[in-house]
Amino acid sequence: MAYRYLLLYKPYNVLSQFTDERGGADGQRRATLKDFVDVPNVYAVGRLDRNSEGLLLLTDDGPMQHRLSHPKFGHRRQYWAQVEQAANSSPLEASLEKLRRGGIPIRNYHTRPAQVRAIAPPPLSPRNPPIRYRKQIPTTWIELILSEGKNRQVRRMTAAVGFPSLRLVRSALLLPSSARRSQTEKPLTLAGLKPGQWRDLTPEEIRTLPRH
Repeated sequence: MAYRYLLLYKPYNVLSQFTDERGGADGQRRATLKDFVDVPNVYAVGRLDRNSEGLLLLTDDGPMQHRLSHPKFGHRRQYWAQVEQAANSSPLEASLEKLRRGGIPIRNYHTRPAQVRAIAPPPLSPRNPPIRYRKQIPTTWIELILSEGKNRQVRRMTAAVGFPSLRLVRSALLLPSSARRSQTEKPLTLAGLKPGQWRDLTPEEIRTLPRH
């Protein structure tokens, strides 16, 4: 039987799993991947926290799931973050340079260097519910590319340099191609998907997944 590989645009306020064993603080069931994906026996490769949105790869290929999610393989992930400037923070570019250099202390580890830049607002669907703006505090969008995926890492990184994230979207998975000897990355992106929608990877995309 052939393995399945799916790309899902996970909406805001959805768990990156198919069951909700604990329920919310009010005892109510929370939305899960089961509300959007009706393919049996697939599981998320890595996770997005409940309050984050964006790209999830789902598969029933256990070895591939391990290879793509284990930190030692260092597959890169691209995020778009809408951030606001804290009152005592440095100017944006100075704060982004701190993220680029790495070494940001977050709990019991220090971050690796990251690729970070300011970007124009990306073409995203409105979030439901929308973020809460504060009229006197400006917001901006930044793009981050990380080779590590600690719990709530992007939110903790931006907060540590004075720019807390209001909205966070994983926009791409940057995977080194196994179809060529070069290390050309073949991005999997949100293109063509709206929140809650998913699609199968194309045969070409499947061939470029790393096998070694």
